[in-house]
Amino acid sequence: MSTPTPVPVTPEAIRSAPKVLLHDHLDGGLRPGTVVDLAAAAGYGDLPTTDPAELGAWFRAAADSGSLVRYLETFAHTCGVMQDENALVRVAAECAEDLAADGVVYAEVRYAPELFTEKGLGLDAIVEAVQAGFREGERRAAAAGRTIRVGTLLCAMRQNARSLEIAELAVRYRDAGVVGFDIAGPEAGFPPTRNLDAFEYLRQQNAHFTIHAGEAFGLPSIWEAIQHCGAERLGHGVRVVDDIKVDPDGTVHLGRLASYVRDRRIPLEMCPTSNLQTGAAPSIAEHPIGLLTRLRFRVTVNTDNRLMSGCTVSSELAALVDTFGYDWTDLRWFTINAMKSAFIGFEERLAIINDTIKPGYAALLAGEAPAER
Repeated sequence: MSTPTPVPVTPEAIRSAPKVLLHDHLDGGLRPGTVVDLAAAAGYGDLPTTDPAELGAWFRAAADSGSLVRYLETFAHTCGVMQDENALVRVAAECAEDLAADGVVYAEVRYAPELFTEKGLGLDAIVEAVQAGFREGERRAAAAGRTIRVGTLLCAMRQNARSLEIAELAVRYRDAGVVGFDIAGPEAGFPPTRNLDAFEYLRQQNAHFTIHAGEAFGLPSIWEAIQHCGAERLGHGVRVVDDIKVDPDGTVHLGRLASYVRDRRIPLEMCPTSNLQTGAAPSIAEHPIGLLTRLRFRVTVNTDNRLMSGCTVSSELAALVDTFGYDWTDLRWFTINAMKSAFIGFEERLAIINDTIKPGYAALLAGEAPAER
């Protein structure tokens, strides 16, 4: 009996594979045409262009510029057009549709409710609008023959003083699809321990949380996030590589913090293209994800901001395949890592792994197209 020939690992085939996304920002993933439409509806006149194709190119160029000022300007525009309930519903619904079209079967999408209050929306109304949008997007995806489940992470901006309030909001809506909490914003000067009251509250409530750490700042940010705050996952976490030494002969030495992260299987929410744009890595080839994958850290592959980075989960995986020669077993490993690390119940995670992810990759390894989800 001949050994089956796997489906070639092409970008098209990767799009057909079941994927899991843990780190994606709602305000970083709008369709350019939607930004234009919402700006017109809201009377927002600050866009650099109203041509959707040109606007998409502008967002990517600004993110690639190496200028933090220009990068942050992109979010001023997306948040600027997301200040009413209709806009939030539309953006969330399209997010779910777009992820499903890329083959994502489970996603956790995050946003900071405090960024959408400029026109008087309350925090509860913001959450309810986004949740309604995600449910609508799931329905549209199902009608198109694709299955996706979207969980929500609520972010607090670490430079502000609302983390406990947002943590309480996340707990209040955890039975309505909000699966966890995060802090985002500038790491330097705003360590995770500034938000200890929020993390203590979340632990008391048996709630889940991740922390942006180890992207723009180094090992102290990761150490505080884990050892002081109790982070279950690390948003980015690329700087854990600073605690790893590789000798000229290839011998690897892990420091105590890196060893702890690997031993405890703390998930790393890695976002390769975004990390290049923010200067956390010089290139995909030199990105720590290659070494961390080889050392079998709990690596997951994510998008961060699909609009600004011009990326999808599939394109991120395809770039890793091109750079490191990964095959279907590696992509399955990344995907199962992410599903194991999701903030939903154990039985729910296991069902997606056994009923969707494993059969999907088994079909690709057997030379068959995966079944329609």
